[in-house]
Amino acid sequence: MGRLANLMGIIKDKVSQSKAAIISKPKTLTLHLSLLRATTHDPSTPPDPKRLTTLLSFGHSSRATASAVIEALMDRLQTTHDASVAIKSLIAVHHIVKHGSFILQDQLSVYPSAGGRNYLKLSNFRDNTTPLTWELSSWVRWYALYLEHLLSTSRVLGFFLSSSSSSVEMDKEEEKVSALVNIDLLKEVDSLLSLLEQMCKTPDCLHVRGNPLVDDIMGLVGEDYLSAINEVSIRVSEFNNRLGCLSLGDSVELACALKRLEDCKERLSVLSHRKRVLIEAFWGLITELKDKVAKERAYRDERMIVGTGRRDKASESARFGDRLSRRYGDSVRFSSARFGFNRFPNFLVLDSIESCA
Repeated sequence: MGRLANLMGIIKDKVSQSKAAIISKPKTLTLHLSLLRATTHDPSTPPDPKRLTTLLSFGHSSRATASAVIEALMDRLQTTHDASVAIKSLIAVHHIVKHGSFILQDQLSVYPSAGGRNYLKLSNFRDNTTPLTWELSSWVRWYALYLEHLLSTSRVLGFFLSSSSSSVEMDKEEEKVSALVNIDLLKEVDSLLSLLEQMCKTPDCLHVRGNPLVDDIMGLVGEDYLSAINEVSIRVSEFNNRLGCLSLGDSVELACALKRLEDCKERLSVLSHRKRVLIEAFWGLITELKDKVAKERAYRDERMIVGTGRRDKASESARFGDRLSRRYGDSVRFSSARFGFNRFPNFLVLDSIESCA
């Protein structure tokens, strides 16, 4: 069955390329052929890096050409019923995010103009040709949703996460983050956490373990993981500097975010076996800040209790003075240090105090 499926895939690839040669315009023929060669029907091999490089090279041309690349890629993605083609098309999208030119990334970010959730339109994708393609279908659905999260997070941050072009500006990132108000800083942290949570939801499929397509996906996601925790680290460090002046609401939101992050730790640990020192330092920072936030909240609660006690005592003193004033009018005066009585003899004052006790 596997050999027959592979043979059918080869035939489909040949037919697709022949069809493209007939119906494509001369200006876009090379582009369409490059796309078809990068997104073949073979489930046992990931996209050829050289084919992907050729496809991305069109992004160094005009904006119109870059737009044509995105249109052709999305058309390929949304019209195919083959799991291998869908995954390879999604890998091509991921490579545009990571290695594409500015013009190509820009065209991807505005496709379609409405944007939003599920704009890749693969939430209902199913390929029941074989048990393998059936399980790969769950990876298509998850990967498409993950890339939507990645693009959404990139919009919130203002740059493409893990993009090679964005890494040049990383020196300015801390300065930019330090200028954000708390609500915007929390928004960016929340968006990054949503992406990390999506990373944790990879499908559990027995038949695809060791599959080259899945391995390629996990390699790309693992690189995103390192980039994401680096961005979270910068923002968490900024919150660490602001801890003493956070409002109660911001403090609660930060504590919830740190809890969400720790809940992901075990599942995220399988994503990358590189830079273990960096990863351990990151989780150490998260634990440290979580403890600091808890102590700060406890300190505020204690101060609130003490403040309430003082207000109660002050209210009692005020009630005492009020009762005394009502009994003897406004003839009793108080100085800053002691009671001062100027019209009534001592026995009247003592009698009033005993009656209020």
